[in-house]
Amino acid sequence: MSDKASNVNTNEGAKSPAQSEREPMDKSVAQKTAQAENLTSGGHPLPSDWFRRIVLIWIGYAVAMLAGSAASYACIWYATETTGSPLSLAFLYVLAFLPTGLLSPFGGVMADRFNRKTIIVASDSIMALASFALAAWIFIVGPGFVPVALYCAAYGLVSGFRTPAYNATMPLLVPARHLVRINSMDTLLGSISLIAGPALGILLYTSFGLQSTLLLGSIGAAIAAATMLLAVIPSDQGTHEHAGAWASLREGASALAEQRGLLVLTIGVSLGMLAYGPIDSLIPLMVHNHFGGDGLAASLVAAVMGIGLFVGSVGLMVVNPQRRLARIIVVAAYIVGGGAVASGLVPSTGFWIFVACIGVLAIACAWFNAPLMTLLQKGVPEEKLGRVMGLFTAMNGMAIPAGTAVGGAVAEATGTPLFFVIDGIFLLLLATFLALSKSVRALDANSDE
Repeated sequence: MSDKASNVNTNEGAKSPAQSEREPMDKSVAQKTAQAENLTSGGHPLPSDWFRRIVLIWIGYAVAMLAGSAASYACIWYATETTGSPLSLAFLYVLAFLPTGLLSPFGGVMADRFNRKTIIVASDSIMALASFALAAWIFIVGPGFVPVALYCAAYGLVSGFRTPAYNATMPLLVPARHLVRINSMDTLLGSISLIAGPALGILLYTSFGLQSTLLLGSIGAAIAAATMLLAVIPSDQGTHEHAGAWASLREGASALAEQRGLLVLTIGVSLGMLAYGPIDSLIPLMVHNHFGGDGLAASLVAAVMGIGLFVGSVGLMVVNPQRRLARIIVVAAYIVGGGAVASGLVPSTGFWIFVACIGVLAIACAWFNAPLMTLLQKGVPEEKLGRVMGLFTAMNGMAIPAGTAVGGAVAEATGTPLFFVIDGIFLLLLATFLALSKSVRALDANSDE
């Protein structure tokens, strides 16, 4: 009996070969998970105060976004009142985004070679000085289309270097599990500036003149430079290699092309921006010409746009999706396309229906940037991320002015409402193409594994 009991106890305490193999594997997975929890998305040690660093950066970013939104909207409304031409508004958007598209690839190369914090601080400082100089010009000489155009051009030039450096910096500070939330927060801050910025811009413009809004933009950019200067960011950035600029760009393009799904999705989103650019630029003209609204009505639509972005961003932050990010982008494209078509079909007496359509459209607009940015930040090696971000920013930077220029010419010929319908149909077709793409669907299939 005792021998049998001993054998039973021995057998109960023994482990099968499968169990013995599984335990080291489980420990290995647990160790890797624990290590990942202590690393940023870019593979750097995670600072204990990483969230406070992000908040400091966000404070400056939020102030700059609010001030810049007020200044930009005042400039756009000045051009709307004085010209009333879709081509004039399209020209301003080309000035604001074309330099970004042309310079972003080189800005991305610089972000991989040099200190990204220095690039961001320098960019914000230059924007602050340029805005102050143009405010002084308008104060002395008076408002005109030329200083408005120069302000847009300065914004485009600076963004070509700041945007890829900023987007490549976030993975250095943020754990991978929070990337969607952090990227959504950037969109959230932009939506808040859209809610309050246009109203603030119109108030300053009508009360104190155009120069007051540019001065506010200068102060906001200076605050953003100061907060970034105070932020502590890992200094081990980029490969600091000495390859030529074009060779570096080709490496960035190759890094993106290695994942066909990411390449197709990135191109698709850029084509979506090509279609969305003229919608955004023509909303003030739609309000002014089609609905007979004034600056207050136009700022109301802009505020609703901001509220929609706010709602969409908060939704992403709360859900914090880790899988099927490509599907979110496809659904967003369908909603934006449908919203554009519906907006163009609204009669001149249906202003509030138009406002509702823009609000729904704006909610979906918040679902593009954060999912795609997260896919890129996770899928591209950190040492090449700046170049890929530069290419991505360039693609969008080229798409927006190209789409706005073409859209402005088409709207001049067809009328703004019909153009909204045409543009929306294009977006619906684009969404269908992405939904049917096997490589895009594979991005979600891989995330489910």
